[in-house]
Amino acid sequence: MKRLTAYLARLFVTDAVILFGVVCFLLWLVNCLRSFDVVAVKGQGVATLALQGLLTLPPLAISFFYVCVGIGLVRALQALQANRELHIIHSSGGLRSLWSATGIVASAGVAGVLLLTHFIEPEANRRLNILSASVAADLVSSTLKPQRFTQVTPGVVMLIGGRSGDGEIQEFFADDRRDPETRRTYIAESARVSTDGDNYVLELRDGSLQNTGSDGRFSEVTFGRYDVNVDRFSQPVGQIDELYQTNSLTLVLAALESGEWSPRLLTALGNRGGEGLRVIGICLLVLAMSGFPSGRRARFNVPMEAVVLLIAFGERGLSAYSPLGPSTGALAMIIAGGGALLLLARPRRIQPGITA
Repeated sequence: MKRLTAYLARLFVTDAVILFGVVCFLLWLVNCLRSFDVVAVKGQGVATLALQGLLTLPPLAISFFYVCVGIGLVRALQALQANRELHIIHSSGGLRSLWSATGIVASAGVAGVLLLTHFIEPEANRRLNILSASVAADLVSSTLKPQRFTQVTPGVVMLIGGRSGDGEIQEFFADDRRDPETRRTYIAESARVSTDGDNYVLELRDGSLQNTGSDGRFSEVTFGRYDVNVDRFSQPVGQIDELYQTNSLTLVLAALESGEWSPRLLTALGNRGGEGLRVIGICLLVLAMSGFPSGRRARFNVPMEAVVLLIAFGERGLSAYSPLGPSTGALAMIIAGGGALLLLARPRRIQPGITA
């Protein structure tokens, strides 16, 4: 690797990493504030709050990852242009080093975001589900106060009549309104929280399960004993989707073994891989916008960081509403950036001068 290539790559990567670290720290603080009910209402410690904020960070970090790469790259290029280093690179034949350094940054960004989407985010989702179940189990078994309604998670309200010394709960009541189609109500004379080492189970005795549909239909099932997983009360949607808490390697190996490639699996793998295309697209666009100095004087300076943000918002909107799939915006950035680079890097004929 040439010294110029190494210098440019180090400059690009440093700015992007610093910006991504700052964004992740701010997002973690925001997640902690959003989950503050873990401490204020559910009786957990600050360590649980910090861990829950960390485990909810990967999806947000993935959304901002390519934006941080683009802003870091454009800031480094603007610094090079302000110091006239970019002019020297072009005039001295260092364009190949500029291309190589951008390629290194794009490759490192693709590797980083794919690591986040394929492995870190599913593992974080799995651990977050375990932590939520543990918090809900602790809330049910120890922190629920008799004769007081307590919200375990948005849409789930519980009430107990009392608690004995051995952890036995008397007069258990839970109302689950998360599903707009069905409202479930659990009523039992006694209950107890137990665990098999991996999952927490709520053992209900001598009670009934009532279901009320959106059309007003009502059904009731009585039972002598009914075991319900605490995850059912701790998850916002009521059920855990195994697809989103399993890493891509495990999913691919399972699909190869069974020979079944469901549309949901292909869609999930495509969405995870599409984040790498976003990194490539934003790098090409930023290099086309700021990698070629111009002798023209602008009437007013446009903050390129804001331009990168606008491009990212436009790409997200195009990908969300395009019938061609969620990678439409990324492919559009790659085509636009690649075409602009080919146009700017084309050989130009020098106009003959006029002698006096």
